[in-house]
Amino acid sequence: MRSIIGWDIGGAHLKAARIENGRIVAALQVALPLWQGLHEAERAFDEAERRIGRAEANAVTMTGELCDIFATHAEGVAALAALARRRLAEPLFYAGRAGFVPHDRVAAHAADIASANWHASAAAVAALHPHALFADMGSTTTDLIPIADGQVTPRGYSDADRLAHGELVYAGVVRSYLFAGIARAPFEGRWVNLMNEWFASMGDVYRILGELPEGVDVMQTADNRDKSVESSRARVARMIGRDAGDADEAGWCRLARFFADQQARQIEENLHLVLSRGVIPDAAPIVGAGIGRFVLEKIAARFARAFISFESCFDATPHCATAVSDCAPAAAVAKLAADHLA
Repeated sequence: MRSIIGWDIGGAHLKAARIENGRIVAALQVALPLWQGLHEAERAFDEAERRIGRAEANAVTMTGELCDIFATHAEGVAALAALARRRLAEPLFYAGRAGFVPHDRVAAHAADIASANWHASAAAVAALHPHALFADMGSTTTDLIPIADGQVTPRGYSDADRLAHGELVYAGVVRSYLFAGIARAPFEGRWVNLMNEWFASMGDVYRILGELPEGVDVMQTADNRDKSVESSRARVARMIGRDAGDADEAGWCRLARFFADQQARQIEENLHLVLSRGVIPDAAPIVGAGIGRFVLEKIAARFARAFISFESCFDATPHCATAVSDCAPAAAVAKLAADHLA
């Protein structure tokens, strides 16, 4: 079988996964701050292609159409599809419930293509796990998608609908703001109001706790300083008007744990909502993907459900197995396209 690369064009990252003879042999993500302009997408593709090469066929999914450089979702889909067509050989675009479409049908399926990357991942899981809860926690968001009788069964499809049904949660392990949904935090025995400023991110929190996987934070920090634990403590300290020297390491770890627990609680509340529909059995596992699956694994334990890592759904070379889960939609769309073209 010819080589296929799956691409996930996001608003903060570009992800890619390469399949050769049915096996994923490489997967990667690069920073793509799309809000700075389409030239950033060109740069990200240049970097990704240097690392993963080119392929005879390509499959594309996206979420970058949400970026505020585009006036509408349809405009964003059209712009990113046009870029992909210029850059890639024989691109097919994943339209979720409508399957794959060529470039000349993108406009007619813009609503299906927009932010359909979660559907690709869930569909790949459904092929192996007919009853499961697919969860993908990335840098910015978490998807919570029920799978029943081998079918992807969310109540919503668009981002707007999935937000309304608890299937899309703006909680990620790198880019989420600390003040999102939290007005105050406990520190030294008192409740302290948070500053509503982007002084720190959840990437700093998980770095302080020693839980952030190596290499997953490819974005600039809030203050453009380094990604050491010491600098993360300083950034988190600013959220409560402090300097890092105002407390010891244990004090900052306690504060970081509060932020991590609050984020997990946000995901758990939405998970309870999704599960309350009763469409999947109580014994159904959680299949976890994304750079935040270490959080999802803890949540699965609290829900007394088995946890299955997303990469187990694929045949992948050992050196890139972890990257398959980190880049779940890219791996999924590559696999779905391979099956489609077979």
